[in-house]
Amino acid sequence: MKYILGLLLLVTLMMAKDKKMEIYDFSVQDIDAKEVSLKAYKGKVLLIVNVASECGFTPQYEGLEKLYQAHKTEGFMVLAFPSNQFSKQEPGTNKEIKFFCHSKYDVHFDMFAKIDVNGDNEAPLYTYLKKEKGGFLGFDSIKWNFTKFLVDANGKVIKRYGSSTKPKTIEKDIIKLLNK
Repeated sequence: MKYILGLLLLVTLMMAKDKKMEIYDFSVQDIDAKEVSLKAYKGKVLLIVNVASECGFTPQYEGLEKLYQAHKTEGFMVLAFPSNQFSKQEPGTNKEIKFFCHSKYDVHFDMFAKIDVNGDNEAPLYTYLKKEKGGFLGFDSIKWNFTKFLVDANGKVIKRYGSSTKPKTIEKDIIKLLNK
């Protein structure tokens, strides 16, 4: 009996080890410090973006909100992760960031707690995203604020877009995924 239980445990551990991580395996903190499982987004097309309030790309908040409003009823969601890693362009607290986004850009999509997207303290979600869709010339690190990852309704990371890619230009890819 001990032999069978030991064998079952070994098989279970081997299967768990071989199981490929997926986006729904992660939990993150929202901007109000509540734990959120990404399982809550299962079945939705996601655009995951690292954001900053004092960046030349900050006006992209407006485009992200327009995308969200245009497609939220079809199963689309924007997930924004503030980061202060690029020229310290997100210096505020989560409360200050939330106020800024709501008052200046009337943001209604989901905002999360400030994180690191590169380095020793990077959020595991970003480690995963970068592994799934590497950057230009094989350099996986996030180069700047407003790097975007498009994820299909099955949780597969489909595409990575650079900071200068405007949200409007991603809309055709979003629509394609929504219509699958």
